[in-house]
Amino acid sequence: MRSFITSFLRLAGNPAAASIFLAAILLPLSFTGGVVTTPAIGHALGGSAAALAWLTNGFMLTFGSFLLSAGVMADAAGRKRVFILGLFIFALSSSLISVADNISLIGALRSLQGISAAMTLAGGSAALAQLYEGVARTRAFSILGTMFGAGLAFGPLALGFITDALGWRWVYALMALISGTVMLTGTLFIPVSEKSAHREVDYAGLTLFTAALVLFTAGIMLVPVWGCLSLPGLALFATALLLFVAFMVRCLNVENPVFDLSLVRDPRFAGVLLLPVATCYCYVVLLIILPLHFMGGDGLSETQSAFYLMALTTPMLIVPSISAALTRWFNPGSVSAAGLMLSAAGLLILGQALQSTSIILLMFSLVLTGAGAALPWGLMDGLAISSVPVEKAGMAAGLFNTVRVAGEGIALAMVSAFLVEMNALNLRKNLSGYTSERIDSAASWLGSGNTERAAALLPGLSHQLLRESYDSAYVWLFRLLAVITVLCAFMVWRMSGWSRPVYTSLPSAVSRARRPR
Repeated sequence: MRSFITSFLRLAGNPAAASIFLAAILLPLSFTGGVVTTPAIGHALGGSAAALAWLTNGFMLTFGSFLLSAGVMADAAGRKRVFILGLFIFALSSSLISVADNISLIGALRSLQGISAAMTLAGGSAALAQLYEGVARTRAFSILGTMFGAGLAFGPLALGFITDALGWRWVYALMALISGTVMLTGTLFIPVSEKSAHREVDYAGLTLFTAALVLFTAGIMLVPVWGCLSLPGLALFATALLLFVAFMVRCLNVENPVFDLSLVRDPRFAGVLLLPVATCYCYVVLLIILPLHFMGGDGLSETQSAFYLMALTTPMLIVPSISAALTRWFNPGSVSAAGLMLSAAGLLILGQALQSTSIILLMFSLVLTGAGAALPWGLMDGLAISSVPVEKAGMAAGLFNTVRVAGEGIALAMVSAFLVEMNALNLRKNLSGYTSERIDSAASWLGSGNTERAAALLPGLSHQLLRESYDSAYVWLFRLLAVITVLCAFMVWRMSGWSRPVYTSLPSAVSRARRPR
């Protein structure tokens, strides 16, 4: 810890690096800000359940889908240019959201924020890599990850307090101020980077991949609106599938593909790719659905909700260093799998804790879930690039980060759709005399955590039955998330293939992979 603080003070003294570290805090604020402010925006401006859900879904859709394109843009146009442009768009969109009076406009601006966040992350990471070499670069990226984790851990509390005290508009005004400050600092101090001439870019393949990802994620997000088997939804999935197939065919037949698909045939690397998938379902989606449950279902304030959420997020600041130490005695695959099993156990307990009145049980389940997810979280970045040949480390890092960020949007969409469908199923079992449209609308509100709006649509339904449907959906969701996490843990353990600790080799691998290209 002392060495980390020393490294932080030394590196943060560089204003160029400090601007990138501040941006790393800003990005999780933008991620959680949509969730924390959604109930307040709904009360102020109204809007349907789907429109309010888009405040988070729209951001995640564009953030995950355009991250790879933003990385290519950073190499082609210059890292500093992309970083500064991303911050400018972020500041502009945040400013417009802070004064907007239309829920559809805010949703569109949140989608724009997602694109700008992708540009900021890709440009900032690449710009940080060019500032340092060797061990200093490894420490810089360690601090970058810690800043991101700090934003996730304490961001909801800070934004919840601002929303409670000043109103939701001040949250976005603060984001605009921070991003503007970072943009100014970065403009003054980050050195201009040259355009990369490392290799030709397959723009056609990149377009196919991005379009397929957008359509697939959007299709899942629209399941609560259109239904599982609607013609528009099936058309989106079919088009996305065709685009994915075309993308893979192109990767196999061009000289410089977006991704070298042979990497996925390596069992160790394929196992590593399962780690961000698992943490999406056992950790990241909880950052979205739990605040909505606490605020909408339990009637807690934004600040109270954030205090509970800290039990889940705080382990992310502590446990990753423990997981690194554990690899001295255990192989990383076993450490990661054990962490996922702990997280799965926490999810099962969490499902029961949300129905009980025991705060101790709730806090224990949140800490257990967060600590379990933090074990692989602290290892998987390095494992992704240490499990492939050195010459493919950069592409492996790009594929890993794409799976991680795009997977978060897909996981959130799937979880939201599951909650809506489970509530609709539960309501249909217990209700008669209501139209399907009214039941579906009530289920959508329950899926987004708003029990009051759901009750208003079903005036003849007792509060007890409504709450039973609501709680049942969450219990089954956490069971499903636990099953997914256990399956990923088993596959990681079987596919990892590490017979000895390899973490000692990770810093050099990280350094090589993040070297400016």
